[in-house]
Amino acid sequence: MSQDQLTAADAEKAFWEALETSNTGLLGLDQPGYHAQPMTAFREAETGTIWFFTRADTDLARDVAVGGVGGGGQSAMFHYGSKDQKVWACIHGDLSVHGPDRQIIDRYWNPVLAAWYLGGKDDPHLTILRFDGDDGRVWVSDGGLLKFGFEIVKANIARTRPAVGGVADVSLQ
Repeated sequence: MSQDQLTAADAEKAFWEALETSNTGLLGLDQPGYHAQPMTAFREAETGTIWFFTRADTDLARDVAVGGVGGGGQSAMFHYGSKDQKVWACIHGDLSVHGPDRQIIDRYWNPVLAAWYLGGKDDPHLTILRFDGDDGRVWVSDGGLLKFGFEIVKANIARTRPAVGGVADVSLQ
């Protein structure tokens, strides 16, 4: 697949599908000197919203809260790589503190989340961040490790570039 063959729609679809099965990425504010941190993403299919559970006393939650709970948020970036390394993405959007929403907590609660909150679903430190992506770039590889290796060898012999996938800019609005 060449870059010309990957449409924005196909790239966006590949991103959302990959995020369903492999949902960990790096989330951080889009500010100089700010470092992204590993976070588990929970996508709400109906709206495209991505939810992140965190403790209200973390640096990220406090920094995002500058925009106000339930109000405008902060410019943020979500960096993603699927476990199979076939989909990579850098998504820009708005990150805001949503607060402890029981409906969202009940929908996505699992044993991994429970390990971080000693008070369970009612832990006073539990809060939820809302990420609304607006645009990004998605890379999609159309083959596995064997195809990648073949393309690298072929490119070195033929003095061409390897055909390992495509890239497309996406608009998530």
